[in-house]
Amino acid sequence: MALEKISKVTGRGVYIPGDDIDTDRIIPARFMKCITFDGLGEFAFYDVRKNEDGSDKKHPLNDPRHAGATILLSGSNFGCGSSREHAPQALHKAGFRGIVAESYAEIFFGNSITLGMPCFAASRQDIREMAATIEADPEVQIELDVENRSIRCGEREYPAELRDSARTALLSGKWDPIAELLEGEEEGEATARSLHYVR
Repeated sequence: MALEKISKVTGRGVYIPGDDIDTDRIIPARFMKCITFDGLGEFAFYDVRKNEDGSDKKHPLNDPRHAGATILLSGSNFGCGSSREHAPQALHKAGFRGIVAESYAEIFFGNSITLGMPCFAASRQDIREMAATIEADPEVQIELDVENRSIRCGEREYPAELRDSARTALLSGKWDPIAELLEGEEEGEATARSLHYVR
């Protein structure tokens, strides 16, 4: 089954300010007991969104104006800390389909791309301008253009960085290496049967 070719991601945005937002803040370790990643979305940013009694703190993800946002904006070194795959999975299960930040931790970036979730890098000034646009109008549409490596936020267009390997994988629909392996399972088995040393 071929994967979707991802050339653009469009949706409403939410800005979560801060640098060095680590994977433990994105998904606290105590929620990583699941066998599958299903259900992780409700625990994304849990400790900064919730009080001990489970009531809401003041946080952009608790603001009803941003309910249903699919593009997350943040600061530098996003997804740093431990290499837990659960962090991008939690964001994806929470409904996010793209991220814009100044920079990313390497493993977080790779794990996000294998979910088909583009991670665009933009300047601090441009991200702040986009955040101000979202604050003024939470309904504004943001478009991440993978092919042209640009971001449209309302009436403005901003340059962005997306490394060549990620761009190529997204545009060609080859962003999940496990899916690619499964897609070639029959061919692999046929090759194995043809080898005299495979039993």
